[in-house]
Amino acid sequence: MPKSKPINVEELKALVRTVPDFPKPGILFYDITTLLKDKTGFAKLIDALAAYYIEKKIDLVLGIEARGFIFGPALAYRLNAGFVPVRKPRKLPAAVARVTYDLEYGSDTLEIHNDAIEPGQRVVLVDDLLATGGTMEATVKLVKQLGGEIAGLAFAVELDFLKGRDRFKDYDVFSLLHYDE
Repeated sequence: MPKSKPINVEELKALVRTVPDFPKPGILFYDITTLLKDKTGFAKLIDALAAYYIEKKIDLVLGIEARGFIFGPALAYRLNAGFVPVRKPRKLPAAVARVTYDLEYGSDTLEIHNDAIEPGQRVVLVDDLLATGGTMEATVKLVKQLGGEIAGLAFAVELDFLKGRDRFKDYDVFSLLHYDE
């Protein structure tokens, strides 16, 4: 991948729509669909993620359902890596590894094919947003179950004030767009 000029993060942030009181009162929702529909903005975002990982010899990019499916395949293509989906229950047709994790109100489960990662393969886990980190923490557990080597955790957006990054002190966490409130 050719070297490109540094990304203008503020330019990309200007493409993210903020929606107050969604999904409930008091929440400010960072809507990336407005960035995704901008062909230049989306390309710059993928290029910036790829530039960060290009020298790290990545074998696989894992995308977490559902929005990780947007970034994962594009990033995998740019890194000349394979793409593996991490899915909600009963979506994958073959034998799976599974992890159930707690949410604010209840629990959720993620699955990955048992043969999706070979022991020692270097993987990047990608999702759209790092908030509290619960979903990514569950995905890290899946990768460890299968013997993968975690080369990084990638996010388009990080809500710094929720301190989700604190769960991942042993990992290289890269987020492109940061929000403090």
